[in-house]
Amino acid sequence: MLDLRRLRLLRELHARGTMHGAARALGYTPSAISQQLAVLEREAGAKLLERTGRNVRLTDAGQALVRHAAVLLDGLEAAEAEVTAIAAGHPAGVVRVSAFQSAFLRIAAPAVAALAESHPGIRVELTEAEVEESIPALRLRQLDAVVGDEYSGQPRPVHTDLAREPLVQEQVRLVLPENHPLAHQPQVQMADLADARWAACQPGTGHRAMQIRACRDLGHFEPDLRFASDDFLILVEMVRTAGACALLPDLVLGYGVPGVAVRSIAEGTLHREVFLLTRTTRTPAVEAVASALHDAAP
Repeated sequence: MLDLRRLRLLRELHARGTMHGAARALGYTPSAISQQLAVLEREAGAKLLERTGRNVRLTDAGQALVRHAAVLLDGLEAAEAEVTAIAAGHPAGVVRVSAFQSAFLRIAAPAVAALAESHPGIRVELTEAEVEESIPALRLRQLDAVVGDEYSGQPRPVHTDLAREPLVQEQVRLVLPENHPLAHQPQVQMADLADARWAACQPGTGHRAMQIRACRDLGHFEPDLRFASDDFLILVEMVRTAGACALLPDLVLGYGVPGVAVRSIAEGTLHREVFLLTRTTRTPAVEAVASALHDAAP
């Protein structure tokens, strides 16, 4: 009889790539992981791991067992959730959600407040994180739902093992200091901002890539990127106080920011889609949280 706890260790090793990585993620020592996987090999009656230098990799039998482990663990999660819901009389349990900053403030937080009224048996644990770091945690059941974003012309990778559904599509707008010479115009030519200083998210983010591409493709210039932060509210403050320009989506600007002018781009429109990712098998509690996120999306 295969032990589900050991199957979870094998899946974690497959996802993390090393014994040390799996051990750190699970709070075990590498030797404890190794011992438990040796027991799993005896239970399976097949060699599951083979050494490659200082690391290990899964054999074909190990890969097959990981695929089946995902199905078994899905079934276990669904069974536990159904029993919990039956005992409580309504959807109940812990649902762990991650969201990037502006979706955290404008979508996830209102959804949590609504769920506290409609589904008091659901405990929502909400954390701020970008989609790139959240997807592995979603697969490993450290998260149950991920709110991510995708800018027009910059599609995210397709994850066929996960369920994706749109929450809202919003427009990306030009944000200028309110005393900028072009702030009186309802639409601003990007080409007229070739000499401007710019604020954007950190290198490697979708927002920074979008802003660079917009300056190059629409304005035909290389932006002078002086200020970098993954906190959109900091970017707004750099526009207000440091005279920077920025391209920011509506979720960020919905609060009504004093000291800045929000304008459309004359050369065309840019969009951002905010979407929800879950595993394909959803518990009743995850379904309730997904519904609340849809209802909260502006």
